[in-house]
Amino acid sequence: MSEENSEKDLFQLGLKIRREVLGDDYVDAALAAGADFNGDFQRYITSSAWGAVWGRDTLSKRDRSLITICQLAALGHHEELALHIRAIKNTGLSREDVKEVLIQVAVYSGVPAANSAYRVANKVFKEIDDLAQ
Repeated sequence: MSEENSEKDLFQLGLKIRREVLGDDYVDAALAAGADFNGDFQRYITSSAWGAVWGRDTLSKRDRSLITICQLAALGHHEELALHIRAIKNTGLSREDVKEVLIQVAVYSGVPAANSAYRVANKVFKEIDDLAQ
């Protein structure tokens, strides 16, 4: 397989997985928003993060989601954290799983990081609950 085909394959795989996890509406908006300016970046993250990493068979989407939430919380990337908490319905995680991973964050990454992440999670879960009513 040529390198060009490999890149195309990773992009297609990444696009499929990204849509499965984050949903078509989010992915379509991300790809369309500022396509002239950040199109290369969107192709890069779709191929590398979603294709080359999330596309590996060793870990399940559930496991990758748990790890991702942990890392985003630990690093204080709240916008991305909220996005991945919203996606738990597609990855097989429960709210209890999110709670447990944030406790893990408190021990290994610090209480302030976990405290902020709990605020993000509570806000996202409230938005989800409000929409369901």
